[in-house]
Amino acid sequence: MPSNRQIHLDNRPSGEALASNFKLVTSDTPALQMSQVLVRHHYLSLDPYMRGRMNDGKNYAQPQPLGQTMIGGTVGEVVDSKHPKFTVGDQVVGMGGWQEYSVVDATQLGALRKVDTTHVPLSAYLGAVGMPGVTAYYGLVKIIAPKIGDTVVVSAATGAVGSALAALAKARGCRTVGIAGGPEKCQYAVAELGFDACIDYKLHSTAASLSQAVAEACPNGIDGYFENVGGMVLDAVLPRMNAFGRIAVCGMIAGYDGQPLPLSYPALILTQRLKVQGFIVSEHMEVWPEALTELGTLVATGKLRARESIAQGIAAAPEAFLGLLKGKNFGKQLVKLV
Repeated sequence: MPSNRQIHLDNRPSGEALASNFKLVTSDTPALQMSQVLVRHHYLSLDPYMRGRMNDGKNYAQPQPLGQTMIGGTVGEVVDSKHPKFTVGDQVVGMGGWQEYSVVDATQLGALRKVDTTHVPLSAYLGAVGMPGVTAYYGLVKIIAPKIGDTVVVSAATGAVGSALAALAKARGCRTVGIAGGPEKCQYAVAELGFDACIDYKLHSTAASLSQAVAEACPNGIDGYFENVGGMVLDAVLPRMNAFGRIAVCGMIAGYDGQPLPLSYPALILTQRLKVQGFIVSEHMEVWPEALTELGTLVATGKLRARESIAQGIAAAPEAFLGLLKGKNFGKQLVKLV
């Protein structure tokens, strides 16, 4: 059995997460027992939700245990198997964590899933045709529920979730507007992802200024908003929501370091009769098959061309993750392990 390099959470952050919160360790891979599968990971997914799990406070999921391998999605190849449904060479997706290999009990429901890489690249199963894509699908289709002609806005527009949302919303006949950081990301959002417009939040130092830019990009107001950021961005969007607008709250990355995020105009939720709903996509497994079918088709037909930022090697994971939290990534952030 191969030796296995892993990234553990060594200590919890106080405020901003740091590289010193993590520790690179090497361990022996245990011998396989019956029904277990050994997977060599090709790519590791880095996602904003991981920052919340580094804390010890109340969250929607249990905190990441100290001294254990960081939790995270992986895709890779079966290199040994003692389960009849998996054979050497199978391409699989699972939650293998921040490590080069994982031993998986394949009898656990949903622990490991075979994927077809004929038309969809293996790495896409951690992005557009994986958890981020299904997150975009659920928030748009089940919460925002747009009609043809609606205006839909998404923050962190060029990230893994925002990229998928653009394709899904355009397929439903929506005017789709993104909010992203920097001219290069905004140009990419319009030229390659199909957004009708993209607003560079870095040009604005106040919510009022950003809100004016939102108004110019959304002359008919906003019917649906997909929230990934919170803070000033949410304060800028709320005044532009139409009556009976819907807001799907997926993330609040502006507050992941623990500071409170006060809302400047909460009365607008009442006066505009807004629906505001937070969700965790892992609690809605019933929609995954329909979502993955549509997302896979969009990728295979070239209608969803999401970029990837790729760090090389397991040791690069912590710095790549910290960069993700600061918006340094361009598209889905991955770590290539093979």
